[in-house]
Amino acid sequence: MVTCVIAPEEEARLRQSTLRIQRLFGFPVLLTVLFALVVFLAVPKKIADPDIGWHLRNAQIQLQTRAFLHQDLYSFTTAGKPWMDHEWLAEIPFYLAWRAFGSRGIFLVTLTAIEAILLGILGLAYLESGSIKAAFVVCFAALFLASVSFGPRTLLFGWMFLVVELGLLAGFRRGRDFLWALPVVFSLWVNAHGSWIIGLVVLAVVAVSGCFQGTWGSIEATLWTRPQARKLAWVSLLSTLALFVNPYGWRLVLYPFDLAFHQKLNIASVDEWKSLDFHTPRGKIVLAIIAAAILLQLIRRRRWKLHEVLFLLIGTYAALTYSRFLFLAAILIVPLLAKDLASAMPYYADRDKPWLNAAIMLGAIVAVVLLFPSNQQLRRRDSAIYPDAAAQKYLQAFHPRGHVFNDYLWGGYMIWNVRQIPVFIDSRVDVFERNGMLADYLHAIRIEDSLQILDKYSIQYVVFENDRPLTYLLRHTPGWKVEYEDKTAILFERTSLQRQADK
Repeated sequence: MVTCVIAPEEEARLRQSTLRIQRLFGFPVLLTVLFALVVFLAVPKKIADPDIGWHLRNAQIQLQTRAFLHQDLYSFTTAGKPWMDHEWLAEIPFYLAWRAFGSRGIFLVTLTAIEAILLGILGLAYLESGSIKAAFVVCFAALFLASVSFGPRTLLFGWMFLVVELGLLAGFRRGRDFLWALPVVFSLWVNAHGSWIIGLVVLAVVAVSGCFQGTWGSIEATLWTRPQARKLAWVSLLSTLALFVNPYGWRLVLYPFDLAFHQKLNIASVDEWKSLDFHTPRGKIVLAIIAAAILLQLIRRRRWKLHEVLFLLIGTYAALTYSRFLFLAAILIVPLLAKDLASAMPYYADRDKPWLNAAIMLGAIVAVVLLFPSNQQLRRRDSAIYPDAAAQKYLQAFHPRGHVFNDYLWGGYMIWNVRQIPVFIDSRVDVFERNGMLADYLHAIRIEDSLQILDKYSIQYVVFENDRPLTYLLRHTPGWKVEYEDKTAILFERTSLQRQADK
């Protein structure tokens, strides 16, 4: 009988190899991969967004000319008027991906950003609760809340930076100090999206919460140590100064305040700036999530850190006030809810089945590869929303002999796909509100002095969505004829300028 004796060094090596396999294919990694698959399935397989067209054009022009935009180049109504591209940095990944892969590239950047944010929320929830199961469960609520902004949007980069900031602050509280990276984050953030101001609020909340010591019912606060407080003060100062590292200087830093206080019509007119409607399915589910969170707190009483309570209040208020901030609520609130479920969802590492987990993960990866949309699929799904058929059959060869009045949601599409036609308006709302065109557009589509407004801007053509009040009006108004029509778009041409002559 032969007995194999394994040397202690070899045995230690085998043990280390086994541990690596268990970590690599462990249950926490499996849940992470499965959640990533769910996110992939939930993200709409389309790139329809009113902004993406002019974002792509901005990036193309700036990379070709190596100069930043300072005026409007796309409309005839505000041509040459001052305008700054306040999201220039976030536009570049979309454009470079489009150059490399076409529509699939735009979708890939969108998907990558959404995956990064939601997996970041999963990581924050795991960090807060210590339970991967609890983090996995609550992140389905985050997925639902975040779906309000799924699409090729520069806003996604703002939420990514917020998740990074929260991770740095959570590490700082736990002794893993990488806080000096925060000024770099803000220097990138200010050039990518105006949501950096939320990041400053979050930083202030965390810093100020450590200025108190005490317990108030279920709320507790702990003072920062002197070195921690000093470091937070320096990092906050440097992060504020980093905001001015941008091509537009103080004007870019003031932009979020301009949006909040001067772009009233923008906020009043755009759906995502409206309050959450609890009569809609989304509103009812959000109400159910809030009710479940309250119920969990009543059942599983625990202590809340002062900054956690402030995050809860900020996230809830923001989400109920503006529907676009449901994404903010997902980032700020959902990781905190994982704590309430942690004790009920223990994880036993010794019950892991690494090879079964590996097989499931491989299946998830294969599913993503097989289900990843092609360029043709993406274009086909967008054609029902944008005048794609009209562009291919008519507009790309159309050179207007006068001004064109276009659908607001189609402005960005025309800027990218029908470049020879200067638009009346697009979703760069700031420049049009500042110069009065947004108000005129809204009056025109609401059939309030529509014909007078078309005369005011010497409109010769109207390209608009079919079956809208304005198209009905023009169908029944002498002096206008249908030049092109399909199931999505209709193009009118003015046949008489008598109205202008009478004026």
